[in-house]
Amino acid sequence: MKKSIRVLIARLGMDAHWRGSIMVARALRDAGMEVIYLGNQLPGEIVEAAIQEDVDVVGLSTLSGNHMILAPEVVKLLNAKGAKEKMVILGGSIPPDDIPKLKGAGIGEVFGPGTPFRNIIKYITKLAS
Repeated sequence: MKKSIRVLIARLGMDAHWRGSIMVARALRDAGMEVIYLGNQLPGEIVEAAIQEDVDVVGLSTLSGNHMILAPEVVKLLNAKGAKEKMVILGGSIPPDDIPKLKGAGIGEVFGPGTPFRNIIKYITKLAS
């Protein structure tokens, strides 16, 4: 039996939005992935859950402008805990000038508002399989 891709979805910090992250979580679940949804969490909590749940992918969501500090911190903490193999992706309102910096900090891909779910599913399936 083929192992399901396990994805953790969390909103960075105290971000008040929720709809996008829940819709992405449902789309991933409907595509056959196992989804662990945390809601609002700080980087340390996200990393601990990712390791405990043995996820393949950490999906972060933000609309509050904290992405340049908190998203790279998740990658840094994963690396420090020996979990470099976990893919980290980010969704939300991210200024285009920040995307190369985020990728340079270890974020695998950045998905902006309106990204079709099939694009996110395809990216995860391709790299996590």
